[in-house]
Amino acid sequence: MPPLRTALLQSSGQPGDVAANLAVLDAAAARAAATGARLLIAPELFLTGYAIGEDVPRLAEPADGPSAQAIAALAVRHGLAIAYGYPERDTERHGVLYNSAQVIGADGSRLANYRKTHLFGCFEQKWFTPGEDTVTQAELDGVRLGIMICYDVEFPENVRSHALAGTDLLVVPTAQMHPFQFVAESVVPVRAFENQMYVAYVNRTGPEGEFEFVGLSTLAGPDGTARARAGRGEDLVVGDVDPDFLAASRENNPYLRDRRPGLYGSLV
Repeated sequence: MPPLRTALLQSSGQPGDVAANLAVLDAAAARAAATGARLLIAPELFLTGYAIGEDVPRLAEPADGPSAQAIAALAVRHGLAIAYGYPERDTERHGVLYNSAQVIGADGSRLANYRKTHLFGCFEQKWFTPGEDTVTQAELDGVRLGIMICYDVEFPENVRSHALAGTDLLVVPTAQMHPFQFVAESVVPVRAFENQMYVAYVNRTGPEGEFEFVGLSTLAGPDGTARARAGRGEDLVVGDVDPDFLAASRENNPYLRDRRPGLYGSLV
C-alpha cells in the first residue's frame, strides 16, 4: 500500500472571517496537492478562529452547513481530503454548540465528524458542550484515520482507545498555546510510539486575543520521531504515513500485545 502523503497547515487564518479562512484553506489545498498530498489538515477552530469570544454562537454552523459545502467543493477541485476544526451548531438540540473537527473526502463526501470530549479552560467550557464519543474514525486510501482535538490527546486513555480500535493515523487539529509547547515537542511523539500509530498534531500560530499559539505542528511516527515539524510561524509541512512501516513497527513493538487489562480497573 503506498504511503498517504499528509499536509499540515499551520495557520491561524483571520479570526472572525470565515470567507478569508476558506480562501487560506483553498490556497493551502492547492499547494498541498502539488506535493502529491492526499490529506490536508487544518488547526482547531480554523474555520472561524479560536479567540472569537461572543461571536462563537453567530459563527457556528451545522456539520453540513454552507462552509462544509464550500470545503467539499474545494476538496473535489484539488483532489484531496481535508480535515478542519470549526464550531458546530447542533441542529437537533437548540443552542448546543460543540468544538468539532470534520473530515471531507476528495469526492466531497463527509467522512467523519468529531466533537471534542475534553474541553480546555474557561473559554471552551463557557461556549461548548463536551462530546461523548471517544473514537471517531474514517477510511482514507486504505489508512484508518482517527480524530481528536488538542487537549484530548493529552489523556493517555483517550489515545489508547484509538490504538485498540485500530487507528493508523490520529488527526489532531490543535490550538496549543504558550507555555505548553512541550506537548508538541515531547508528548505527541511519545503518544505515537506507545500506541504504535502516526499522530498529526496541527497547530495555530502567533498571538490571538489573550492567547499565544506556539506552532510546532508535528507528524510523529510510530518510532517516536517527528517525520515532519513546522517552526513557530505560518507554514505548510508535508510528511508520509507509511502503512508498511507501521505494520513492521507494530510487529516489533509489544506494547499492545503485552497489556494486562485486568490490572487496570482502578483507572476507571
